[in-house]
Amino acid sequence: MTHTLIVRWLAGLAAAWAMLVLPAAHAGRSCEAKPLTARSIEQGMQLALRTSQALDAEHARTGARVVVLARAGQDLSKYRLRYSHLGWAYKTAEGPWRVLHKLNACGSSEGSLYRQGLGEFFLDDLWRFEAAWMVPAPALQAPLHAVLTDPSRSTALHTRAYNMLSYPWATRYQQSNQWALETLASAAEPGVGSREQAQAWLRFKGYQPTTLQLGALTRLGARVSSAHIAFDDHLNEKRFSDRIETVTVTVDSAFAWLERAGLAGPPQRLAL
Repeated sequence: MTHTLIVRWLAGLAAAWAMLVLPAAHAGRSCEAKPLTARSIEQGMQLALRTSQALDAEHARTGARVVVLARAGQDLSKYRLRYSHLGWAYKTAEGPWRVLHKLNACGSSEGSLYRQGLGEFFLDDLWRFEAAWMVPAPALQAPLHAVLTDPSRSTALHTRAYNMLSYPWATRYQQSNQWALETLASAAEPGVGSREQAQAWLRFKGYQPTTLQLGALTRLGARVSSAHIAFDDHLNEKRFSDRIETVTVTVDSAFAWLERAGLAGPPQRLAL
């Protein structure tokens, strides 16, 4: 079977699966009810297949079993951001790569962790069919793999209360990228056993969240219309000004920090 036929066959299976069990969950993409098209499914599966091949090549070359993987689910260019969501991809003992990441149930204020294949990760309403990943430093590979494959440890710092604009140095809420960074802290530093300790480690390592400029009307409109957006965990001097400091959808800030801190290699990209 040719490469193209394989992709179309997988896309056909994915389409049937999507109509039956696709969860109403999102992170870093629009939550509008839009049906998946045959073309978007084929592109998503194509991107998943090529990403899998690239990660397998990385594994064969360096032995890497964990990467931080990003997708572009929304157009965030007005905020000067390229990617909207990230998760941890790890190689299983059986061979395929799996992605552990946090998703928000559409229209709700709660989030859950999901283990998905690359096809599911990219089988979404993507703004741009592009994958980006970074390979964590060799010293982090084993600790991260151990945490990600352990159901208890991988969920230890998870908070169900979801806020897309959660403040990075608070624990009332937790959004997707925030969970990913805090989980990294728990893997890198054995003494980290709480979200407060994870955030202290991130500060110590120099993580700098993105500061988004959101006006009062934007904040009010978002809070009234969206159950997954809140501002009551932000500092008052930020909350009542035109500056909201948030880790929201800042894959870009995470990528910049990981490379700057020597915690991962440079970003690698793959686009259709």
